Amino acid sequence: MEASMNMLHDSGIQATHYLQVNYQGSQDWFLFVSFAADLRNTFFILFPIWFHLCEAVGIKLLWVAVIGDWLNLVFKWILFGQRPYWWVRETGYYGNTSAPTIQQFPVTCETGPGSPSGHAMGAAGVYYVMVTAILSILLRTALWAAFWAVQVCVCLSRVFIAAHFPHQVIAGVISGMVVAECFQHIRSIYSASLRRYLGTTFFLFGFALGFYLLLKALGVDLLWTLEKAKKWCDQPEWVHIDTTPFAGLLRNLGILFGLGLALNSPMYVESCKGKPGQRLPFRLGCIATSLLVLHLFDSFKPPAGVELLFYLLSFCKSAAVPLAAAALIPYCVSQLLSQQDKKAV
Repeated sequence: MEASMNMLHDSGIQATHYLQVNYQGSQDWFLFVSFAADLRNTFFILFPIWFHLCEAVGIKLLWVAVIGDWLNLVFKWILFGQRPYWWVRETGYYGNTSAPTIQQFPVTCETGPGSPSGHAMGAAGVYYVMVTAILSILLRTALWAAFWAVQVCVCLSRVFIAAHFPHQVIAGVISGMVVAECFQHIRSIYSASLRRYLGTTFFLFGFALGFYLLLKALGVDLLWTLEKAKKWCDQPEWVHIDTTPFAGLLRNLGILFGLGLALNSPMYVESCKGKPGQRLPFRLGCIATSLLVLHLFDSFKPPAGVELLFYLLSFCKSAAVPLAAAALIPYCVSQLLSQQDKKAV
């Protein structure tokens, strides 16, 4: 088993080495793709756009992103996947021969296990939702071609920066599509009560924490990758606390909790579900305002000095994103438009 995994990892290292040597001129493109495929952009950019264009798609985007990333965390804890940037430096596979030289980048040194790729899984799930939502508008072939072009770029990017092996990004794409397809058939998410959101949030957190504590009691440290990241990363400042498993977990749970608060608030009912929600100027105003406000809000970075405080503030910051985009901002925009209508009369 170990020999076959070493061969699989070696083939991945060779793929990374080939991309870095032969496509060095595309470095900026690959770095941009990895940045664009981060789930943060789903929360801060794609969600406010889709929510105000087609509410059901926006809600589904967040559910797929949150549940998909939670499953990704569980899969990573089960599979114990290595990452290229540390495996190549500590493996004994190459013996007396020189191991391939692998370049690292500021986004390389993620601290969690590597399999399956969270970026590939997240991008596959999110873009699968968007593609299936607009299939009736655009040509099916062209849209699926664009979907696979995005997935190939994301996968090549993650391999290029040595954050993942090829088999990990392939597993991520397949997993993401499965999660997205499952949510195609779950209609209850569009009418879920605040109690349902709270229950789901507590269940996801409790399961992940219970799984972690159970294995820790059995002598299995699920945070084993953090030390590897600190040891083998070229630059200590490239190791960020927001890439740790629990940071991602609380960030996603905050998003889900905030969505539940927003969709069950009086502000949402009065604006998005009322008469203003049927008007195009209202929708466009909500999109523009949400993108601006969330961009400014995203510039706030919780202090990383105290881990518990960082996790708490990350949860609160994430909860505020859908609450602002789906409730607070639409309410303010509707009030502004109503005041303009009164003046016009």
